[in-house]
Amino acid sequence: MNTGRSVFAQLMDFIPSYEFQVCVKRYRGNRYIKDFTCLDQFLCMAFAQLTYRESLRDIEACLRAQRSKLYHMGFRGKISRSNLGHANQERDWRIYADFAQVLIGIARELYRDDPFAVELSQTVYALDSTTVDLCLSVFPWAQFRRHKSAVKVHTLLDLRGNIPTSVYVTGGQVHDVNFLDRLAPEPGAIYLMDRGYLDFARLYRFTQTCAFFITRSKKNTQFYRRKSHSVETSTGVRSDQTIVLTGPKTKRLYPDPLRRIRYFDIEKDLRLTFLTNNFLLPALVIAQLYRARWQVELFFRWIKQHLRIKRFYGTSPNAVKTQVWIAISVYVLVAIARKRLGLEQISLYKILQILSITIFEKTAVSAGLFDINNQFELEAPCNQLDLFDF
Repeated sequence: MNTGRSVFAQLMDFIPSYEFQVCVKRYRGNRYIKDFTCLDQFLCMAFAQLTYRESLRDIEACLRAQRSKLYHMGFRGKISRSNLGHANQERDWRIYADFAQVLIGIARELYRDDPFAVELSQTVYALDSTTVDLCLSVFPWAQFRRHKSAVKVHTLLDLRGNIPTSVYVTGGQVHDVNFLDRLAPEPGAIYLMDRGYLDFARLYRFTQTCAFFITRSKKNTQFYRRKSHSVETSTGVRSDQTIVLTGPKTKRLYPDPLRRIRYFDIEKDLRLTFLTNNFLLPALVIAQLYRARWQVELFFRWIKQHLRIKRFYGTSPNAVKTQVWIAISVYVLVAIARKRLGLEQISLYKILQILSITIFEKTAVSAGLFDINNQFELEAPCNQLDLFDF
């Protein structure tokens, strides 16, 4: 990369420009636009994510202070909070949702061979959601409780590289299980989910499409034990059974056999009961896979700490969804740059922290990160959460 260009411009070089324009044209994002295009909007929001800006006024002030550098950073339109606010309000959020999927496809290919907690050839996904509390008077469309609003971010996370492959943004009143209606199960893949997704009619779709699921059982689940398999209790597995549901509705909604595994977690003193349609993997591997589901919880905690998704620059559904999707795009874009620059030994947290203060510097981004990482290694180890360290 040219060291005479800013770090921000070098990072934005990883954007596939043709695919971005395809997404813009698909929804006519630049129609009747003479100034401040969709690319300008994306760059402004990406800058806000990377430098932790608090508001539209904050974004405007910081960028205008570096007016002489903006052209070489890729900006072509006039930067103002009114332009950015209007763009977030009016331009279709699906532009950035589709572009995020393009980046996700690139990132998944780069991280496809990364090690995983369990030695498996199949793709493993974790499903979950996180809730961002909002003010009811400002976000009435997202009413969650009687006196408050919330936005819920439903996420399907590929555990190889911790790349979010599908994201669904709704009001807080939408139940988690509805996310399953938007999924097209991938044959042969394994989906990890908690008890909030226990809906046998929806889970039967996974079996019909030759996909596998692992979830937790509820205490009131009615079943008949058809067969018991031998287990090694020293591993923590207490039982491994083939069952058939016998509930008045469940036996009709899920007519095929299921596998029920009881497991005792010695470390946490927990007794867990799993349900799965996978009869091939050892019972202990099923338990280990479910433990890996915790990666999606760490992902949510990480993005809430290091990306701007807890406070929004606009109040409309379109503005909120635009900000969430651009935040995800920035997360994946940095992950792509990390891989292509050969910076796997540097955590994503450190990269984002360094970028936040060097965004206008004219130095090779890879060289700067290598130098600063060597300084970090001399310091005491940090307890900061690192998603990409295994």
